[in-house]
Amino acid sequence: MSNDEPQFLVNPYDDPVILRVRGKASFLNSAPVKELLDELVNRQQKSRFVIDFSECTGMDSTFLGILAGLGISMMKREPKGSVVVCNLGERNLELIENLGLHRLLTVDSGDVEIPESKMQGLRKGEALTDIENARLVLNAHKNLAEADSSNKAKFQDVIAFLKNQIEGN
Repeated sequence: MSNDEPQFLVNPYDDPVILRVRGKASFLNSAPVKELLDELVNRQQKSRFVIDFSECTGMDSTFLGILAGLGISMMKREPKGSVVVCNLGERNLELIENLGLHRLLTVDSGDVEIPESKMQGLRKGEALTDIENARLVLNAHKNLAEADSSNKAKFQDVIAFLKNQIEGN
């Protein structure tokens, strides 16, 4: 793996679960993160997450929608779960605030040092088919629309396009 290739490190055994994002998190590489989060939340009943962005160079709306989905699912839990995002940097904080995700996620604005000793890289998994990828992106954008009503207008064209793409197959 080259140093420029995005990578996700995780310690799924601790409470809270720790996830570190290295490089740019995007629709191209976030499927394994979504699969892991679904496994941890639905099968292992994890409810506390810390996501470290100290090495994250950027995020796209699909990855932000995956975060929104995690935040929404934690808000619906009884008792409520939590998602803390830390070490965001100015641009990533701006992205989270512009989409209203700071209302779902706890933004830790201090510098948090998270040891890497127990973290392991996520495997890439199998490549998604075009339809599976479209579903991932569609659901992420639906999460953004659910997270903040002002996002509906921002992403209505993307959502409509992806729905048509999926229904056409």
